[in-house]
Amino acid sequence: MIDRRRFLSHSIAGGATLAFAPQLAWARAETDRKLVVIVQRGAADGLATVIPAGDPQFASQRRIFAEEADAALPLDGMFRLHPALERLKTFYDGGEALFAHAVASPYRERSHFDGQNVLETGGAEPFELRDGWLNRLLTLLPGRDSRALALAVTVPLILRGDNRVGNYAPSVLPDANEDLLMRVGRLYDADPELHALWNAAMDTEARAGETAARRSNPASLGALAARLMTGADGARIVTIDTDGWDTHANQTGRLRRELTGLNAMIGALRDGLGDEWRDTLVVVATEFGRTVAPNGTGGTDHGTGSAAMLLGGTVVGGRVHADWPGLATAQLYEGRDLRPTLSMDALVAGAVAAHFGIEPQRAARVLFPDTNARPIEGLVRA
Repeated sequence: MIDRRRFLSHSIAGGATLAFAPQLAWARAETDRKLVVIVQRGAADGLATVIPAGDPQFASQRRIFAEEADAALPLDGMFRLHPALERLKTFYDGGEALFAHAVASPYRERSHFDGQNVLETGGAEPFELRDGWLNRLLTLLPGRDSRALALAVTVPLILRGDNRVGNYAPSVLPDANEDLLMRVGRLYDADPELHALWNAAMDTEARAGETAARRSNPASLGALAARLMTGADGARIVTIDTDGWDTHANQTGRLRRELTGLNAMIGALRDGLGDEWRDTLVVVATEFGRTVAPNGTGGTDHGTGSAAMLLGGTVVGGRVHADWPGLATAQLYEGRDLRPTLSMDALVAGAVAAHFGIEPQRAARVLFPDTNARPIEGLVRA
C-alpha cells in the first residue's frame, strides 16, 4: 500500500487528463533560458509537414499527396511548409524557426511503443534506459533540487528519473471550496515536507488560473503552458505530448487538423510568453516517420525518417537543415521509407547544449549516453 507521504509526493494535485490527451511537464532551474519539448505521438508524416516539393521524384512517389505542395508555403528551393502552419512560417521568416529533415532516433523498427521509448529515454535500444533524457538534463542545470511538475495524470517518461517531479492535471470536477482546502492544508502543517508539497500544489493551481479550465483545444494548452512559464517563479522546462499523428487512413484531413492544432498551440505559447520568448527554445519531435508512398486507404504506414522543428528566440533559424537523401526508390530506406541522414540525438544535444551553455560533448554523454551522438553546432545562439 502506498503511504500518504509517497502519494502526495507523486501526485501534488490531480484531475482528469486534457480532452485531446496532451501532457505537460515543467521544472524550475536557475536560468532565464526556457525549453519546451513537444512530442508528436503516433509518427508524424514529415514529408507532408516539411514538403520536399523540389525533389524530382516527389510527385511520382507521393501521388495523391503531391497536391498538398500546390498550396504549401515556400521555404527555399527544395522545401515547402504545410499550409496549416502559417504562424510557424512567420517564425521562419523572422529567423526563429529551423526545420530539420530526414531525421530519426537510433530506432529502426516500426513499433510506436518501442519508438517512443527510445525517443524519450535517449537510449540506443528500447528499454535500455529507465529514465528520460529530459530528467537527466536537470542534473546539468543549476539547482539540481528544482521542483518539476507534469500537467498530466501521469508524468511522461521523458521527465521521469532520479530528479523528483510531481504532477498536476486540471479537473473536470467542481472546484473544492476554500474551507475544504484550508482544512486539508492544516493536516500537513506539522509535516515540513508535506506542507511544502501542498503549498506548491496551491501555487500551481493559482498560476494556472482560469486557463486550466479551457481544456478543449490546443491553443488553450499553449496559453496554459505560457502562464506556467512566465515570471521569476515560472517553469524553465516544459514537455507537451500531442496525439493523433498515426495517419493510416484519410491522412490529408486528419493531418491538417493536427497541424492546425500544433500551429495554434505554439502560436499561443509564443503570445503568452511575450518578451520571454526570446530566451525560449521549442523542440518538436516524433518517434519515426511514415512511408513515402500512400497506402490503399488514403493514408501512410509506419516509416523511418521524418522532420523535426526548432523554434524560439534563441534559434538560428530561417533555414531547413538537411542532408537530403532523395526520394527515388533506390534511395529509400528498405525501399519504402525516407532514409534518415540526421541523428535526432545529435540535433537535440547540440541545440540544448548551446541553449543552456553546456559543453556539447558533456550534454551528449548525459542525455544520450549509449548512442555516440556528435552534437550539431550552430543551431542555437549561446
